[in-house]
Order: sequence, then C-alpha cells, then structure tokens
Amino acid sequence: MKITVLKNGPFRIEGEDLQIVDPQGGVYGLGGRTKLSLCRCGASQNKPFCDGSHNHHGFEDDPQARDLPPPKA
Repeated sequence: MKITVLKNGPFRIEGEDLQIVDPQGGVYGLGGRTKLSLCRCGASQNKPFCDGSHNHHGFEDDPQARDLPPPKA
C-alpha cells in the first residue's frame, strides 16, 4: 500500500485489498477500488472520503517528507 499526501488536497491511497473500518469495526464497502482519496480538509460531505471540497474551501498545505523522532519507550 502507498499513501501520498497531496498538496492542498487529500490522502491518496493505492494498493490491493484496501480496507477501511469505522470505530466500531464496521467495514466500508469500497466496491473493489484499488485507489481512493481520504479527506484531509474536513469539509467533505462524504467523509472519510474526499469529494473535492478542499478546492472550494481554501484548504492549503504543502507537505514535505521528513523523519519522525524515534518512538518513546
């Protein structure tokens, strides 16, 4: 699986056998998709999926890859 953080947009997820579950463990039906986008801006009417609302609500973020510090013990 690969997750790409798009500039001024959603998380783009690509891979085989994708599974997204809700807090109760219910599985979203993805219709066999191997690519999908998850909302990052919070404005989507189809959360957790992106519906393009970021284009109309001024969401801006220019992600740059970086290293996280080691996890705390």
